[in-house]
Amino acid sequence: MTDFPSLARQTWHQLEPLYASVYFAPQVSEETEALGYDTAARWPSYFALRAAPFGHASAELVTAAFYSFSPRMVGTHVPAAWRTAEPSAVLDARLRGVDRTLRAVLGDRITSPELAETAALARTAAEACELSGRPLAAANAALGWPDEPHLVLWQAGNVLREHRGDGHLAALLTAGLDGCEALVSFAAVDAAPVENFASRGWSDEEWAAARERLAARGLVDASGHATERGRELRDSVERTTDELAAAPYRALGADGCARLAELNGPALMAVIGSGLLPTQSTLGILTVKAPGPR
Repeated sequence: MTDFPSLARQTWHQLEPLYASVYFAPQVSEETEALGYDTAARWPSYFALRAAPFGHASAELVTAAFYSFSPRMVGTHVPAAWRTAEPSAVLDARLRGVDRTLRAVLGDRITSPELAETAALARTAAEACELSGRPLAAANAALGWPDEPHLVLWQAGNVLREHRGDGHLAALLTAGLDGCEALVSFAAVDAAPVENFASRGWSDEEWAAARERLAARGLVDASGHATERGRELRDSVERTTDELAAAPYRALGADGCARLAELNGPALMAVIGSGLLPTQSTLGILTVKAPGPR
C-alpha cells in the first residue's frame, strides 16, 4: 500500500525550492522595487508578495494566515504594503519576476517536453486540493493558471505548498501550539538553529515566555531542548500535516508521484545550484551548501 502522507512530504521537499525562489531572486526584487517597495530588507516585499492573493488584507488576516509571525511585525508591513502598490499590481510583478527567474535558472529546459509534463503532473495534483479551511491555498488557486509550462509548474507548487501550510496550522492548533510556541518547539527538536527564527519578529521576552509555557507542559527542558514528550508532540504535528496534505498525491497516484519526482529533478537541482536560496530555512529544509544572494 502506498504511503501517500510520506509522498506528500517528499514532493513538498522537491517543489518547495522552486516555489521559494520568488522570495530571494534578484529578478523578483527588481520587479517589486519598481513598484516602490524597499528591497534592501526582505520583509516589505515578502508580505506583499505572499499576502497579495487576499487583496487588501488587514494585519489581522495576515497574522492569522501566516501564524508564526509576530503580530507586531505583521502590523509593520500590512496594510502599509497596499499603500505602496495595489495587490493586483503585486501579483503581476510576482508572475513577471518568477518568469524571469525561471528562464534564467532553467535555461533551455524551459521549452522542453519534460518540463511541460512536469507542469501537467503538478497541476493535476494542485487541482485536486480540497480548499475548505485552506485560505492561502484557496486565494492562490483562485488566481487561475498561466499559459507557459514553467509558470504552471510554479503556480502548482505555490498552491500545493500553501495547501500543506494551511493544514500545518490546523495541526499546530490541534496540538495547542500558538505562533511563537510553534517556533520554539520546532527549534527545540533541532529542526533549525534558534537564530533562524529571529526573523519572525518575536522579542526575546516573548520567546522566553513561550518556552516557559512549553516547559510547564513538560515539552521542553530547562535548556530549551525538547523532552521525549515534546518530540512526540512535534512528531504528531508533522504526521498530521502529512496526512492533511496527502489528498492531492492520492489523486496523482503512486506512479504519477514517482514520475513527477523524476521529471522535476533537473529543475530542482538547477534552482539549488543557482545559489538563490539560503542554506537552511525556518522550515527545516536544507537547500544549498552555501548561502547565495538574499
